[in-house]
Amino acid sequence: MKRSTNRILTTHAGRLDGPRELTEITRDIVSGRALDIQKLMPLIRSGIVDVARKQAAAGIDVISDGELGKIGFGGVVYYGRRLSGLGSRKLKPGEAPYMALETNERIEFAEFYKELQFMPAPPERAICNGPVKYIGHEEVKRDLEFFKAALAEANVKAEETFMCVLAPGWLHHFFYNEYYPSERDYLFALAEAIQHEYKAIVDAGFILQIDDPALPDTYDMIVPLPTIDEYRKIARETIDALNHALTGLPEDRVRYHICWGSWHGPHTHDLPLKHVIDLMLKVEAGAYSVEAANPRHEHEWKIWKDVKLPAGKILIPGVVSHASNVVEHPELVADRIVRFAGLVGRENVIAGTDCGMGARVHPQIAWAKLKALAEGAQMATKELWGP
Repeated sequence: MKRSTNRILTTHAGRLDGPRELTEITRDIVSGRALDIQKLMPLIRSGIVDVARKQAAAGIDVISDGELGKIGFGGVVYYGRRLSGLGSRKLKPGEAPYMALETNERIEFAEFYKELQFMPAPPERAICNGPVKYIGHEEVKRDLEFFKAALAEANVKAEETFMCVLAPGWLHHFFYNEYYPSERDYLFALAEAIQHEYKAIVDAGFILQIDDPALPDTYDMIVPLPTIDEYRKIARETIDALNHALTGLPEDRVRYHICWGSWHGPHTHDLPLKHVIDLMLKVEAGAYSVEAANPRHEHEWKIWKDVKLPAGKILIPGVVSHASNVVEHPELVADRIVRFAGLVGRENVIAGTDCGMGARVHPQIAWAKLKALAEGAQMATKELWGP
């Protein structure tokens, strides 16, 4: 994994918007429309070419495939083609389709969440109803081939490229366990299965990004709220499962992303970073991507005054946010970068985003934010290395 040896490198958290038609189809599938993946292949392929070019044009150094192939992501439509043992059933009265739709914050701000329009909720509850095994070898092979071909067609020269996969703990959040005798058994079954996809991405020469909002975010999804100590035991188990899934993979080919969810809500119930930062640093990864730009979490940069980034590791702080349509001024972006560089060392910082931009802000806003990110990194580079 490249470091910021002579300038601040830039990246983002993975998800980007592709063609409008693909976005509309994705929304329809979440609402129950049947998926014909073969018909979508040309649209996905051309979309990846387009987002690769746009990332390069915006000045982003470490780019992704935009996660455009993740149609029905987070549900049986997508993961049912990759993992056995997953299914769905009709919702019982009072049930949520998945954990993020049943939280303490939603109880407190019920009127807000009733009126605010998000992506349509799935009509059924996604569950684990059998042994979890990896069956997605052809799926991930196609993903890798698509990205490689798209990079060649786009003819962009990125510093590095990455692809995103969910952590076992975040997979656990999407699919309720109705098969395994314990949540630990289920969690480690997910880890055993998804490690095949992790390995395939690293073997193909890409950086693997593990997406794990579960580390801080599951806290608010337990109703009523647990104590911090109770929650840390739960969180530690998810980290143990993730490290099990990462066994044998070189740390410098893995980066780990946490955030507090991508929805535009109050986030007053977010668990402070200080309660899980030590657990985050136990993940056997070479870099840590952390939400750090929005008004609920920007103040947490001060944690790094007391917490030492382990030797050889990289910090990827979010310096532009997915939570607002306001495009950050490049000078503000530069200030944020310089602040982190002063705490952990300039060579240990890659400038990133809080979360994926796709489906969170309008595409025009997303690309403007990424351009501001790159411009801010250039300004920070001049301050940190000189003209």
